[in-house]
Amino acid sequence: MANHPGELFQARSRLGKSGRVKTFGSSAGPLGCPQGGTGGRTAHGARYGGTTMSASQTSDVPTLLVKIFGKDRPGITAGLFDTLAAYSVDVVDIEQVVSRGRLVLCALVTEPTVASAGELRATVHSWAESLKLQAEIISGTGDNRPRGEGRSHVTVLGHPLTAEQTAAIAARIAETGGNIDRIFRLAKYPVTAVEFAVSGCGTEPLRTALATEAHSVGVDVAVVSAGLHRRAQRLVVMDVDSTLIQDEVIELFAAHAGCEDKVAEVTAAAMRGELDFEQSLHARVELLAGLDASVVDKVRAEVRLTPGARTLIRTLKRLGYQVGVVSGGFTQVTDDLKERLGLDFASANTLEIVDGSSPAGSPARSSTGRARRGCCAGSPRRRGCRWRRPWRSATGRTTWTC
Repeated sequence: MANHPGELFQARSRLGKSGRVKTFGSSAGPLGCPQGGTGGRTAHGARYGGTTMSASQTSDVPTLLVKIFGKDRPGITAGLFDTLAAYSVDVVDIEQVVSRGRLVLCALVTEPTVASAGELRATVHSWAESLKLQAEIISGTGDNRPRGEGRSHVTVLGHPLTAEQTAAIAARIAETGGNIDRIFRLAKYPVTAVEFAVSGCGTEPLRTALATEAHSVGVDVAVVSAGLHRRAQRLVVMDVDSTLIQDEVIELFAAHAGCEDKVAEVTAAAMRGELDFEQSLHARVELLAGLDASVVDKVRAEVRLTPGARTLIRTLKRLGYQVGVVSGGFTQVTDDLKERLGLDFASANTLEIVDGSSPAGSPARSSTGRARRGCCAGSPRRRGCRWRRPWRSATGRTTWTC
């Protein structure tokens, strides 16, 4: 169970000017509990700046870990804490998760006096049984052990996400010295996405190790450092071919020109380092000479979005992100994607069309080399950002955020 600055801020925002916790709702008591309030200490205990040490500040304060299991329904959390309130305990930590309708609720609280500790146990068990829940109460001291230095969030995407892939990622985290503090699901359709909160190792070495492992087992992974800066508005820029879409645009054009094999040979030579990107682009575009302009519409129709791409962009836009693409393909396709997906910007080569066909030679406007770097650098700078967070996919492509 982890403490997060954002959660503390949310808790404080619900305090009144006097420092008392505001309560909302009707006069009816919580689920399974009698009316009449908590019966414990009054709200003046909810003040800051006192001299009393809490269980989260010292390791020798006796505490109880109260765990509740069972079918989820509204009112269980309220009912549990109304039951505990009668014994004047302090809340040290809370964690709750619901999976397939089954609830696991954990509350770490200070232990009451010895005389009332047994009564608290009996009361909690009786309350749980009345709701057909299970309860477990474990004695101990203090709060959670301190987290290790270095905190990161690891997001893993799979389609599907298999147990073998999950085991490989978790094992690599452990090998780098990291400990998984929390795991929760971010998405279930059209891809499965889970997030690991990791502590005990640096973000950069963890990112390097997991990029290699992700490529090996066939999942996508992103590793970012933890902190409130994650909530700030940022910019996301991604590649297009075999990233945003499942295809290589130039190969789609080549298929209509009847030179797909030749284009693939040039691509392979570039991948071997025999040609740089600009040389390979010009060589491949020359093979498209004479291609009728009507093929552009056919290629647009053939483009297949990567599963989850539309949902990813829509979600990022709702969260206030700027989203764009930079591609070695052609604006005839990227501009269409920009319009269809609501992207903020797109940069690519422009395939020159003369008299209804593509002439031999280079693209009319190229996004290679300096032009692409200028676009990548200029967009975030115009938004007051700097590049800092890469997303390494299983295909080896990188998406950058700032």
